[in-house]
Amino acid sequence: MNWLLRLAIVAVLVVISWAEANAQPVIPRAALQYRTELTRIAHAEWGLDAPIAVFAGQLHQESGWRTAAVSRVGALGMAQFMPATAKWWCERLGLSVQDCQPTNPRWAMRAMVGYDRWLVQRVKGDSDFDRLWAALRSYNGGLGHWQAEAKAAGSFKRAVVDSKCGAAKRSVVHCRENLDYPRRILITLQPLYASWGGEVAP
Repeated sequence: MNWLLRLAIVAVLVVISWAEANAQPVIPRAALQYRTELTRIAHAEWGLDAPIAVFAGQLHQESGWRTAAVSRVGALGMAQFMPATAKWWCERLGLSVQDCQPTNPRWAMRAMVGYDRWLVQRVKGDSDFDRLWAALRSYNGGLGHWQAEAKAAGSFKRAVVDSKCGAAKRSVVHCRENLDYPRRILITLQPLYASWGGEVAP
């Protein structure tokens, strides 16, 4: 292979990589079949002002709406529940082991929406957006870590708590993922689903 051909191949790969990195996300076709059910679940759990666009963005981020998704660390289903978290959530709701089904899309949506609600009730912030941000950080990396960082910050202001990521119990190596998680859902993905209702502005 001569140097000119190699250069051309490298140039093509660079262009492909750039395009993939800068591509605007689109709603997966699979999402559309779950829109009505997600809306129903969200309204039942949160009321008519439920942040449906946020939940849709979260499912998009977690699994791309794939019901059989399995992460490299063993998280399962559309909402990517770890088996231990799924078991704890089921026990908390008084459900049997048979009723705990992370790969069932309806179970996954109900569990995610309910767990998000539970988290929002346990975090603080200056606005609905900030509380959802904190809840999403907790969903991704653990409520205890967020609480420890808020304590270290001596504040519940979002920017101040975020600045303490890695300064309490959480290892700093996990901060990029944990801080990117709510940013991608609330800033990048939520607007895709704005027509579904319940968009939450900063």
